[in-house]
Amino acid sequence: MSTVIRRTVPALAVGAVVMLMATGCLAGENASSSSDGASAGSWSTDTLSIDFATYNPLSLVVKDQGLIEKALGDDVDVEWTQSAGSNKANELLRAGALDVGSTAGSAALLARANGSPIKVIDVYSQPEWSAIVVGPDSDITSVADLKGKKVAATSGTDPYFFLLQALETEGLSVKDVDVQNLQHADGRAALDGGSVDAWAGLDPIMAAAEVESGDKLIYRNVDFNSYGFLNATEDFLTDHKDVAQVVVDAYEEARTWALAHPDETASLLAKVAGIDPKVATTVIGERSNLDVSGVPGEAQLAVLKKIAPVLVDSDAVTGGQDAVDKALDTIIEPSFAEKAAG
Repeated sequence: MSTVIRRTVPALAVGAVVMLMATGCLAGENASSSSDGASAGSWSTDTLSIDFATYNPLSLVVKDQGLIEKALGDDVDVEWTQSAGSNKANELLRAGALDVGSTAGSAALLARANGSPIKVIDVYSQPEWSAIVVGPDSDITSVADLKGKKVAATSGTDPYFFLLQALETEGLSVKDVDVQNLQHADGRAALDGGSVDAWAGLDPIMAAAEVESGDKLIYRNVDFNSYGFLNATEDFLTDHKDVAQVVVDAYEEARTWALAHPDETASLLAKVAGIDPKVATTVIGERSNLDVSGVPGEAQLAVLKKIAPVLVDSDAVTGGQDAVDKALDTIIEPSFAEKAAG
């Protein structure tokens, strides 16, 4: 029943969706299903809601090549939604408007710790996608210079947590700066327009700002960037394992293709993001390590454990340390990626 709802009701109509889900009218509840694939020529749902994002290059390949549609055939309607940032993907996942969405690892941990029922089913990249950015004529040359300044950052995303970690290196906290909570593209516009002094940037927008506006990256630290996570709601993974496996299989097929065709992948990013091909080449070739295992596990958890104290200290998690610890223990679901890799 909920699959029909999602096709006819906007994502903002969260209340109606939640009420219907509470009654047990879940997608495919009367359909046959199998964890290994379609049963009797059908799938466990007739709708898949999934995102694509310019910060997730593999999603662009999956969508452009129709990999999921080819595997599912005409029986499943694949609904694509563009995510403007990890925070937006998390909002849609929590509302039930997305079955699968892409975020940074820090954003996924924050969402899980705050009660969002999501699990990580694939790792799409190990990026260096965030840095502290200032304008070409700025006198700010270090993180220490940010004290008392206006800094644009998108709350609940990797650039925001990158900013917090960067401030810590100079003995500063978020209280020492005036954070302007702006979506990533708006943060760049605010920096270029002079209404903020610095911006916690995100590629590919950040790379475009370097080339087009002459903006400068004054602080970089790859260790402060978390992995790119592909997340799915727990209900989707429980009720539609067959379709979830198709999604992860498609991602791993896209990874193989992207690694073999970096120029074509950059061209696709340039087209979707509306950026110069040279900028896209920088993002794909220098700041997006796609050659990583798609299986989420200890490497990703190690990064999240470093970020966890930052989340707790920032008061971003309502349940504090206990909620973060519980999220760390339950956020990973590697079985789909393990099967795809096998």
